[in-house]
Amino acid sequence: MSLRLDTLRISHQGAVMVALNLDVAAGEVLTIMGPSGCGKSTLLAALIGALPPAFTATGKVFLEGREITHLPTHARKLGILFQDDILFPHLSVAGNLGFGLPKAAPNRDAAIAQALVEAGLDGMGPRDPATLSGGQRARVGLMRTLLSAPRALLLDEPFAKLDADLRVQMREFVFSAARTRGLPVILVTHDREDARAAGGRVLGVTGTALEV
Repeated sequence: MSLRLDTLRISHQGAVMVALNLDVAAGEVLTIMGPSGCGKSTLLAALIGALPPAFTATGKVFLEGREITHLPTHARKLGILFQDDILFPHLSVAGNLGFGLPKAAPNRDAAIAQALVEAGLDGMGPRDPATLSGGQRARVGLMRTLLSAPRALLLDEPFAKLDADLRVQMREFVFSAARTRGLPVILVTHDREDARAAGGRVLGVTGTALEV
């Protein structure tokens, strides 16, 4: 399982913001660090098929050897986590976890129950997400993403809004879950501690464009 960016170039008004040609192996976390405006989040938007119209992209993206460059977002098998957990307030914790699972999926209830156990939230399925702590909500967000069976994981500053102790816990939880599943991961962050905890390669952007 690997994620390949094959001469991927993203431009805005004729200026190249992103130029990447690299592979992210199964279980590897590639960290991208750099100033705002260098194209970090724009890269993730392009990978999931949500590049804003003001930008143009060339090159190809491959996941597990299959080109996904022009597939719709839902067919790309890429999971993404943002700073906000984006839980649905009208659904229970279990309802949020099962949101990406077909209602007729075999063992659906068992998968949700196992996710609760793995997240340290056993017995909390019926609860309102608003009653959870920030760390618990973050774990629900991650497990919901993983239940959708992504083949790679994209992380857009997912720890930025957590306090220091929770940030340490969530880094360990997220990176461990990704490695256990053999998922290639791209992490975008401003925090050097995120990069240190992730291990693996770090792509530091010193100029105004993301290029390697």
